[in-house]
Amino acid sequence: MKIYVARHGQTQWNAENKVCGRTDIPLTELGLQQAEKLADNASGKNIDLIVSSPMIRARQTAQAVADRYNVPVVIDERFIEQDFGQYEGVDRKHPGFLAGKRKFCFRHPGGESMMQLAQRVYNGLDDIKKNYPDKNVLVVCHGGVCRMIRTYFEDMENETFSTYSPDNATLVEYDA
Repeated sequence: MKIYVARHGQTQWNAENKVCGRTDIPLTELGLQQAEKLADNASGKNIDLIVSSPMIRARQTAQAVADRYNVPVVIDERFIEQDFGQYEGVDRKHPGFLAGKRKFCFRHPGGESMMQLAQRVYNGLDDIKKNYPDKNVLVVCHGGVCRMIRTYFEDMENETFSTYSPDNATLVEYDA
């Protein structure tokens, strides 16, 4: 079994370097092109199923791959982006936002902690492995969720964790 992970294509807030957690905005024209490129890069991966965050930017990205390879998309709330609370919409270099990414038990004011994010993402991955053991699954989600998924499969130092951010619509492969 392989689990492939991809962050959604570009949104306007990505282009503006804004924190985009639960704000549900669509892909830009570049983001749609990135989704098509992701579909190109999925060629030969024998993806059987796509699990997507319910947010429109992830669903649009997932649909580009699903349409190309005629595979089903399952929406899973557990792969929604972290709730960044008061940091939603601020510049990604905001000191409070950056400090929170380095504190695993820190809860963003009005939002969600890394521990809460880890619990739901790990449970989602456990269910994928249990329910689809003979399938290759693509998970289309968000930067923060991609970061947490990486910790499920690989050890990461705190500094590496806090700075890890996959490019939009980049495919990462894990052996499950």
